[in-house]
Amino acid sequence: MKLLPAALAAATLAASGLSAPAHAQMAERTYENGPVWTVSYIETKPGHFDDYLAYLNGPWRVLQDAGKKRGDILEYHVLAVDSPREHEPDVVLLIEYKSMGVFDRSLAELDKDTVAAFGSTMKGTQESVKREEIRVLRGGLTTRELKFLK
Repeated sequence: MKLLPAALAAATLAASGLSAPAHAQMAERTYENGPVWTVSYIETKPGHFDDYLAYLNGPWRVLQDAGKKRGDILEYHVLAVDSPREHEPDVVLLIEYKSMGVFDRSLAELDKDTVAAFGSTMKGTQESVKREEIRVLRGGLTTRELKFLK
């Protein structure tokens, strides 16, 4: 179908007119991207709360402290959930990263951290499998904090 020049001009004018009000109603941005947080929800298996906390205070903490030393991790927290119901997490792990860029580390760099925490990558893998005997990962999320502009 061939449009006449007048019809084409009218269609272009109508389309541009439709987008103008939407654009005019957009609010000015009042925030800036902040650090990135990961949240992990952990349910320890019966009788293994202290075992899991020992892991967190051992190799997991070594990994977090290495990230802090590199400047990738700003802060980390371990939270105990008060009175969780059955199949709900009783531990929440919060890690604050400086930016999304820290997730782009090479596999070789990640392997160095694993070796520092566990002695070898094979041992790290074995420990990861063993951890399944004492806890269940009940989910998690990655979020970006938004910082309000003054």
